[in-house]
Amino acid sequence: MAREIIVNSESGEVRAAVLEDGVLVDLFIERSLHPRYAGNIYRGIVENVLPGMQAAFVDVGLERNVFLYVDDALAGRNGREGRIVREADGEEITVPNKKPRSIKDILKPGQEIIVQVSKEPIGTKGARVVTDITLPGRYVVLMPTVDYVGVSRRIDEDGERDRLKKIAQAAKPKRMGVIVRTVAEGLSQEEIAADIQFLVKLWRRIQARGRRAKAPALLHKDYDLVFRLVRDHFAEDVTQFVVDDPDDLKKVNDLVKMCPEPMRDKVHLYTGREPIFDSYGLEDEIARALRRKVWLACGGYLVVDHTEALTVIDVNTGKFTGSTCLADTVLKTNLEAASEVARQMRLRNIGGIIIADFIDMDDEDHQKQVVRKLEESLARDKTKASVLGFTQLGLVEMTRKKVQQGLAESMMKVCPMCDGRGRILSEETLAFRAMRAIKKEALSTSQPAMLVLLHPSVAAVLIGSGGSNLAALEEETGKAIYVKGSFDQKVEDIVVAAVGTREDVERKALPVVTGDLIDVVIEEPHMTNSRDGIARLEGYVIDVEGAGRMIGTRVKAKVSKVFKTYARARLVSTDDSVAGDEQVQEPMAGEQVPATDTREPAGKDKTVAAGAVSAPAPDPVPAQPRAQAQDKAQASQKAQPKRRSRAQAKAKAQGQAQQQGKPQDPEKAQPAQEGKAAGQAQGAKQ
Repeated sequence: MAREIIVNSESGEVRAAVLEDGVLVDLFIERSLHPRYAGNIYRGIVENVLPGMQAAFVDVGLERNVFLYVDDALAGRNGREGRIVREADGEEITVPNKKPRSIKDILKPGQEIIVQVSKEPIGTKGARVVTDITLPGRYVVLMPTVDYVGVSRRIDEDGERDRLKKIAQAAKPKRMGVIVRTVAEGLSQEEIAADIQFLVKLWRRIQARGRRAKAPALLHKDYDLVFRLVRDHFAEDVTQFVVDDPDDLKKVNDLVKMCPEPMRDKVHLYTGREPIFDSYGLEDEIARALRRKVWLACGGYLVVDHTEALTVIDVNTGKFTGSTCLADTVLKTNLEAASEVARQMRLRNIGGIIIADFIDMDDEDHQKQVVRKLEESLARDKTKASVLGFTQLGLVEMTRKKVQQGLAESMMKVCPMCDGRGRILSEETLAFRAMRAIKKEALSTSQPAMLVLLHPSVAAVLIGSGGSNLAALEEETGKAIYVKGSFDQKVEDIVVAAVGTREDVERKALPVVTGDLIDVVIEEPHMTNSRDGIARLEGYVIDVEGAGRMIGTRVKAKVSKVFKTYARARLVSTDDSVAGDEQVQEPMAGEQVPATDTREPAGKDKTVAAGAVSAPAPDPVPAQPRAQAQDKAQASQKAQPKRRSRAQAKAKAQGQAQQQGKPQDPEKAQPAQEGKAAGQAQGAKQ
């Protein structure tokens, strides 16, 4: 299997991707604002010893005290007959123990101890620490507090395991432990011994620093991401190690000097114009890794849900219908899903308990195939993972060591709207909640008016069509209620912003008065009258006449009418005159003249919410006046052709007279001009 390592360095952030056969399987992110603590070694002071929890809290100088469990409190000398001390490079280390002891017999408040962070702080929990230190090198892991020699389980050949074990036993100091890592397979005794000696010297320096330092103090900081990539991931199966920063290139070249010549040639500097992660298609892969749904190549899909206690992965056939029988379709989907589940666990860095709900299979052999596929796919994961098999309910139980935050936790934050629930209350539910809050407030105050701030979508439902709901609420409470929609409000917020006299509350509720000149941006066309445009001022709706085609444009307008929940305005020209007031053009023959009704509607205080998604409806025109207006318009349209015909005939006669050299009588011309002006005025009125 060919592997690639791609490193992207930005100011304040370093990202590294590991690809297997061109598929992203591991993603590492380090940011300067969120430093890494795992692997750091501190000299700390025991703050609290809790026998009831068999644990202690230690002050090492971090924001929160670190947690030290009794089994990790004294390396190799506390616990049961055989306990796991540490797990490194896939090797579990067990050592004999003395009789069990209580945490209060091991530690005392105020005692100074050296600890190493084994688990990053996650959420509200502090970091977890151990007292048995491990120092990973390129070829071995040194354990200064445990007398033990082990070989990585990923080295299968018995002869090679025995050879490496003898080399490590001969090279290690007394009363210290060593685990030979996978990359040491086939190396000479000199190379392994040199790595051990380097780590021993490092431990001596840490001990000397610990004797001089005053607790709490940092004694050793684990290396940065680029160094750890070379140390832990750069092996012979890596085809290329690509970085996009010259400083990182120099660092990697310095580190790989100890590696064989062919491996040094695999390090490259990316010089393309396109960002390195875009060039390898990794940005899209990262975006998909943050989604809840993951599609499979066959047409099925996974759904990944995180809870406080565990992670649940559900498998569905989706679009895949198969070609032979149901059992075969289910097996193919589950086998592909098993590989993808393992990949997602690595890519998303999912830790703790994982439950996978595969599609039900009646054949026990099919279940074994799925479990085997899971185990094979997880074998390449450097983080220890275990597959426990199917439960009686047909669920697959798995565990994976949790060292640090997962990908979602490191790149995302809890939604401030839903507080992580993934759902919020509907507008209708919130409108009824606001209604009850208004009634409660009305009972507790003697003031005649109140101002309520709501999100526009909730305000629209509360006010109702034509203001019917608000009118009923005002009648029930006996209060003048002003509802102001504001996008600054969270959807679930209900704020009674002011109570007082109607005049005082109205001044706070309405940002404009009649005659104000305002600069606003037209946001959308009117819902029912596309000729008008809708703007908002502090969440208050402004219906700008004639601005329906000016979406996204900043305009100057003059407020002509102000209502409780919206205002009307007319466009103003550059010389501050209201557009359309200075010149009225005569309509052409047969042209319909749009009626402009500036009267205040009967229900002017009960329209739609300020700032609501639905814009204010145009004022209603009484039926009888509308019919009269239509009759006048039709009569005018019939009369206009006759007037135009007479005017054209007279103009033609005058032209002929001028051609014949006959002067026109001014007394005869004047009535014609007056008639034409009267026709223009009449046409404009209609």
